[in-house]
This record gives sequence, C-alpha cells and structure tokens, in this order.
Amino acid sequence: MADSNITKRALASALKELMETMPFEKITISHICDKCCMNRKSFYYHFKDKYDLVNWIYDTEFVAVVCHMKDDDPWVLFSMLCRYLYDNRRFYRKALQIRGQNSFYDHFHETLVPITGKALQYAVPDTSVKTVSETGQAFAREFTSNFITDGIIAALERWLLGKNDINADDFLFLVRSITEKLAARVYDRHSNE
Repeated sequence: MADSNITKRALASALKELMETMPFEKITISHICDKCCMNRKSFYYHFKDKYDLVNWIYDTEFVAVVCHMKDDDPWVLFSMLCRYLYDNRRFYRKALQIRGQNSFYDHFHETLVPITGKALQYAVPDTSVKTVSETGQAFAREFTSNFITDGIIAALERWLLGKNDINADDFLFLVRSITEKLAARVYDRHSNE
C-alpha cells in the first residue's frame, strides 16, 4: 500500500473514532490530526477539509469497490449499498446528517443519481414516451430519476436514523418494489397519453 493511502486511512480511522463520541460539526482538523499523531500539513496535503475526508471514506470503501463490478443489474449495487450502509450505520447515521457545502449528503446524492437512472431503465426497459418530444422525454426521465433518488435517500436516511432495526435485505425489497411500481406507473401514464 502506498504511503499516501496509509496516511489517508489513518486520518479516516481517526475521524471515524472521533465521530463515535463527538458531533461532526465540533470535530476540527486538529482533533483528527492529534488522534493519529499527524500534523495539519499532512491532512491538507491529502484533503481539502473534513467533508472531503468523509466523502473519501465512502468513495474508497464503497464506490471504488462497485466500480469494478461487471453486473448490469443496478439492484445488485443497491443491495451492496444497503448492506454496506447497514454494516457501517454508526458512521453513516452521523455522516448523512452533514449538510452544506461539500457535504456527504450532497455527495451521496450525486453518486446515487446514475444508479437510480439505470434502475429505472432496468425496471421499465421500454420507456418510450409517444406524445412527448425528445426533450420532454429526457426531462421526464431525469425528473423521475431525481425524484426517486431523493425519495430513496430520504428512505435510506430514515432507515439508518430510525429506531427500528429492519435488515438491509428487507429494506431493499421495500425500496425496489415501490421504485419499480412508481416508475412503471409514471412511464405507462406517459405512453398512454
């Protein structure tokens, strides 16, 4: 493992430990560096800020792993995502509450949009909208994808933050069935108009 990755992983581990006992907004770069016996210069060599570090954790622990997958089924990715978030829920319960510029919430949303779009195509492969122009059709697809992505993120957040302890597979089943029914209904309605 390159020295760069060793340093980044040490900083990530320190942040995760700190988030166990402190609210994210109270954690400073000094706290993170002190925790892993590094200096601030080392931190800023690798990351812009603590938000960038949170996003890097998600990107290296989840996104980098699924990018190499050959499976075309986006629900396999959702399944892996749900299991990953569930297994790391103590960290992501706090990470999803981070809002504002460079927030994990926004970064998470950006990574889900393409997967959701693919899931919609997978759920409703023939989504030709006969009475809407190509521009209108593209807008409808993008709007539906963003709408469903927002709903999935809200559901993920509610699931992770909630007191109920529904497992990842049961949660995925609910999300998938609702998403597929909603997408089919929206596109079926457009094609019948």
